[in-house]
This record gives sequence, C-alpha cells and structure tokens, in this order.
Amino acid sequence: MPIVVNLDVMMAKRKMSSVELAEKIGINQTNLSILKTGKARAIRFSTMEAICKALDCQPGDILEYKPDQD
Repeated sequence: MPIVVNLDVMMAKRKMSSVELAEKIGINQTNLSILKTGKARAIRFSTMEAICKALDCQPGDILEYKPDQD
C-alpha cells in the first residue's frame, strides 16, 4: 500500500508507550495497534487530531505516501 504509517516512529521519538498514547487519545490498545501496523482502512480526523496533540506533531509526521514501484 502506498500510504505508510509512521506512528511507531513518532511514539519512539517522543518516548511514549502504546498504553500511554491510547489513554491520552481515548482509544483502546487494540485499535491503536491496528493504526500502528497500517492495517486500518480509515482514521477519523478527531483521532488524528488527538494523536497529533498528544505527540506534538503534524499529520504528515505520521502518514507518508510512497508510490508503488510497479
């Protein structure tokens, strides 16, 4: 998939655990894991806003477009 999720990278830069981030943004750890692994098919703007606020970052720090090499 051409959209790469760098949530784990931003969490590491901010030294924040999955448990801590899930609590701060108000979602369960299972859903956060789905986001981190890139298996989510969609993300709400409100969730993205909460993640960006908690990690003090921009949406572009979390999501990246890498075109397929086909």
